[in-house]
Amino acid sequence: MAATRLIALHKNKGKSVASCLKSRTDYAQNPDKTQQGELVSSYECSPLTVDEEFMLSKRQYELMTGRRQKSDVIAYQIRQSFKPGEISAEEANKVGYELAMRFTKGKYAFIVATHTDREHIHNHIIYNSTALDSTRKFRDFLLSGLAVQRLSDLICLEHQLSVIEIKPYRERQKRTLYPPKESNRDKLCSVIDGILLNEKPVDFEIFLQKLEQQGYEVKRGKHTSVKGARQKRFIRFRTLGTGYGEDEIKAVIAGEAEHRPHQKQPPKEQSFHLLVDIQAKLSEGKGEGYARWAKLYNLKEMSKTLIFLQENKIGSIEEMQERVDAATARYHELGDSIKAAEARMTEIAVLRTHIVNYVRTRPVYDAYRKAGYSKRFLEAHREEITLHKAAKAAFDEAGLKKLPKAKDLSIEYAELLKKKKEAYPDYRKARDEMQELMKAQKNVEMFFAEEKDTAEKEPTR
Repeated sequence: MAATRLIALHKNKGKSVASCLKSRTDYAQNPDKTQQGELVSSYECSPLTVDEEFMLSKRQYELMTGRRQKSDVIAYQIRQSFKPGEISAEEANKVGYELAMRFTKGKYAFIVATHTDREHIHNHIIYNSTALDSTRKFRDFLLSGLAVQRLSDLICLEHQLSVIEIKPYRERQKRTLYPPKESNRDKLCSVIDGILLNEKPVDFEIFLQKLEQQGYEVKRGKHTSVKGARQKRFIRFRTLGTGYGEDEIKAVIAGEAEHRPHQKQPPKEQSFHLLVDIQAKLSEGKGEGYARWAKLYNLKEMSKTLIFLQENKIGSIEEMQERVDAATARYHELGDSIKAAEARMTEIAVLRTHIVNYVRTRPVYDAYRKAGYSKRFLEAHREEITLHKAAKAAFDEAGLKKLPKAKDLSIEYAELLKKKKEAYPDYRKARDEMQELMKAQKNVEMFFAEEKDTAEKEPTR
């Protein structure tokens, strides 16, 4: 069941045609994807010098015809993907070679590189846009992609391979589920899981070496971090979440703890959306087609809203208002407690800084006072004296007669930070609940307002 796509390759901005050809052909012939180059075949060119041979034919074309376009197609690529498990890599390369030969009719040089790095084996066919005799260029005719697909299907049938069944438009199923995208952090967590659970490294250094073998660059230091291929920034272990910190990994390696792989939670889908204000959209210039779509959309979203109200056992406008008020009050209460903790933490941080500065500069200030507040002494120790005065002014403003201990302040700061972190999950939950209820309330109000307007516009007998 081969799927094909024809792509015209252009010169990238800021690069030469030669460098662009080299980057495209080098990617197609990647040894890691083509079994060290064994799955690369070619016609009228060598895989080692294919980019130079393409460029030579282009220069000959310019000399023979005198034509040179400002924006030109430098080559064409055909991607041919096969059904997983249906074909071997060697046979796929032969099918790709036959497709390229029959499509170009042997008039254009090409290479066929078969990639096996994915679950589905696929070919990268790159053929020159300039003909072998350097007298003309390939013309990308109308529906050329469809011609490639039909030729590929014919060749697949000749090799007893399945083809994609073309269905009428009305019988086609629209894709609604898409595979979840895996972030760089999720990939790193999966690699760490495999190393800790399957390979059992002896120490942390061996663990880092195994990460390097997986293609990660390791930066050792106070906070060890790693960077994968095509990543811009390094990732610290401690930022990956619970169970992936450097100390936690060392404890697992030492046998002091058990590693539990992180289970990624799928994103929560919104149960319903806000209704569309059809009259406002029509006044903005939307047409009748949009109005028909909006009416159907509003009916669907209103049915979802009613299901939400039934699940939350809300049966009247009064109950809805009570629930909204309670959720709003809960949200603001948690928010105020977090803000109060943050404000006190800021005060502690400032006070702790002033205490440290006061203690550190006190000998200098005592000497300054014993010197009779000498201007010469002030100029020599202006920074220390200024910090001491600023600290003393802050203590007087706060009404502190006895300075608290820095240790007590650190303990209080740690308790406030813990309290803040524990409150955040409840705060986010309260926020989401409040937003859902307010959205449902607005949908109900808008729905009844539209019903009222419709009833008033109906003629009376």
